[in-house]
Amino acid sequence: MAKLWYLGHSAFYVEGEGIKALIDPFLNGNPWNIAKPEDFSDLNYIFVTHAHGDHLGDTIEIAKRTGATVVSIFEVCQYCNLKGVENIHPMHIGGSYTFPFGRVKLVPAAHGSSVIEDGEVKTLGCPCGMLIEVEGKTIYHAGDTGLIADMELIGKYEKVSIALLPIGGNFTMDIRDAVIAAELVKPEVAVPMHFKTWPIIDADPEKFKELVESRGIKSLVLNPGKELEF
Repeated sequence: MAKLWYLGHSAFYVEGEGIKALIDPFLNGNPWNIAKPEDFSDLNYIFVTHAHGDHLGDTIEIAKRTGATVVSIFEVCQYCNLKGVENIHPMHIGGSYTFPFGRVKLVPAAHGSSVIEDGEVKTLGCPCGMLIEVEGKTIYHAGDTGLIADMELIGKYEKVSIALLPIGGNFTMDIRDAVIAAELVKPEVAVPMHFKTWPIIDADPEKFKELVESRGIKSLVLNPGKELEF
């Protein structure tokens, strides 16, 4: 049985047959303080939805130490490679690839993707969401995104087991729009993320759960530090 460990904000650890991976590993500086980069020594993949510091996070440090393959948008992968990451797998929106553990597809997200370096903002491609197959089940990590019509296509043509949806507002969907997203994606279970890390995204995940379930979709509030087996 596979497991999903919520590390706070949008960071997750995923483990299943053939995969031990981090998604958006913002660990150092994460106010939730669930895990540190050094807690992960046995990884084979790191998935990154975009380059903002609270998502790219500790990717470079962890990848260089563990040899994990960074899977992301082309520009983010190239940036990591220039910083010393040897193993990268660049992809782009709409592209899919079947890894030894299962299929990964990058899907649109409405957001930005940049780093601040040497006093300048450097854009690194576009943001994405990710469909990650683990033991025959698909996790949809929406990344940072607003509500977009593409989610209807995901719900129509992809069988999503777990949808990880941001609810914090301001930078991403708020609860209202995230509920609509859940209706479009039609997952087996909708899990809120990207909430309460800072006061500006102080959204109530229990309210999201209540509204989603009132529309006939199962929801689970996975509090930071908790695990979900699937």
